Amino acid sequence: MTYRRAVIPALFGGLLLTLLLWWAGASAQALQLRGSTSVLDIDSVNDLRSWLAPWSYDLSTAYADPGSGDGTRYADLYRTGMQIRFVAVFGFFVAGALLLVRRIPPTRGRTPATLLALWVWGPVAGTLAVTVSAPWLIAARGRGSFRILPQLASVISSSGPVVVLAALLTALLTVVVARITVKGEAPSPRRAVPPRAARVAASVGTAVVALSVVVLSYVSVAAWIQTSFSGRGLLSEPGDLLREWLLLGFWTGPSGSPLGDWLLYRAADLLVLVVVWWSLRLLPGLLTRTTAPAMAVGGVCATVLGQTASGLLRVAADDTTTVWGPLHLFSGLGGNVPASLTFGTVAGLAAYAALRLTGGGDDGDGDTAKVPEPQAAPLSPPQA
Repeated sequence: MTYRRAVIPALFGGLLLTLLLWWAGASAQALQLRGSTSVLDIDSVNDLRSWLAPWSYDLSTAYADPGSGDGTRYADLYRTGMQIRFVAVFGFFVAGALLLVRRIPPTRGRTPATLLALWVWGPVAGTLAVTVSAPWLIAARGRGSFRILPQLASVISSSGPVVVLAALLTALLTVVVARITVKGEAPSPRRAVPPRAARVAASVGTAVVALSVVVLSYVSVAAWIQTSFSGRGLLSEPGDLLREWLLLGFWTGPSGSPLGDWLLYRAADLLVLVVVWWSLRLLPGLLTRTTAPAMAVGGVCATVLGQTASGLLRVAADDTTTVWGPLHLFSGLGGNVPASLTFGTVAGLAAYAALRLTGGGDDGDGDTAKVPEPQAAPLSPPQA
C-alpha cells in the first residue's frame, strides 16, 4: 500500500478516536445528574466516572476524589494539559496506524490482522497521550511537588477501558476506509517465511514477554522492584513508576487462594504468552516488508492483544457481578499497557533479530520469497 493511500485511513482513525474520547469525557457531567444513581447503581456510576474522568475537560469531574483538585485555581493549567492530551492521542494513533496500514494493508488474508492491530494500538496511543500530558495534570491538582513519581504512575495507568471500547469502533471504521482506498490496487503478495525461522523468532519474542509475566510479576520479585529503590525528596518512591513499566501481571503461589481460582488466573497468564507467540509467528508473513520498526510495533500490538485476551478471560470467569456491579468486570481492560510497551518493543526487536539470524528476514533490498496470489485458471475452448 502506497504512503499516500495509507495517510487517509490513518488520519481518519486518529480524528475519530480523538472525537470519541472527547465525547466520552464530555459525557462525564451526566453522571452528576440527580437521577443517575436511579438508572445505574452507585458502583456502576463510580466505575463510569473513573473511566471517563481522564478525558474530561471539566475540572470538577476530572478526579474521582472531589478533594484532589484545588477548585478552579488551576483550571487553565488543567485545560492546557487536556489539550496536549487530545493532540497527543491523535498524533500517536496516526503515527502507529500509518505504519500498520502500510505494512499490513487490509487486503485479502490480512484484514483481520489489520483490524486487531489497529484496535490494540488505540490503548497504546491513549497511554502515551496520558503520559506526555501527565505533568500538566499533576500540577493542576495543586500538589505537583508531593510524591511526584507515584502521582505520575497513577496518571499513566488511568487511560482506562473507555479507550479500548473507542478503539474498537475506530479500528472497524478505519479498516473500512482503508479497504476503500486500496480498491483497485493490486494486493501485496504474502511473504513465504521459513516455518522454522518464524517459530524461532516467535519463541525468542515470547521469552522476552515471559520474563515479565512469569519472573518479574512473581510476588517476591515484584515487591523487591517496588520497594528496593527508595529515593529521597522530589523523586521519592520510584517503585510505583517501575511497576507500571515492568510488570505485566501479579501472581503468587496457590496457598492464599483456592486451587481452582489460582489455576484459572494462571491460565489467563498462559493465554498472554500463547497469543504473543501466535501473533509473532504470523507477523513476518503478514508484513509487506519485515523491518525493525514494523516488528517493534507488531510486538507491542501482540503483547497488548494478549493482555486484552487475558482480561476478557478474567471477565468471563468473574462472579462478583452481584457485589460490584456489571461494569466493574471490565475495569481491568486496557491495563498493563505501559509494561506492554516496554516488553512488546523489546520482544518485536528480538524476534526481528532472530529472523535475520535464521534467514527469515528481508534481504538488503527488502525482498524475500513471496507467495503469489492465486490466479484463476484460463478457460479452455469448447471441444468439438
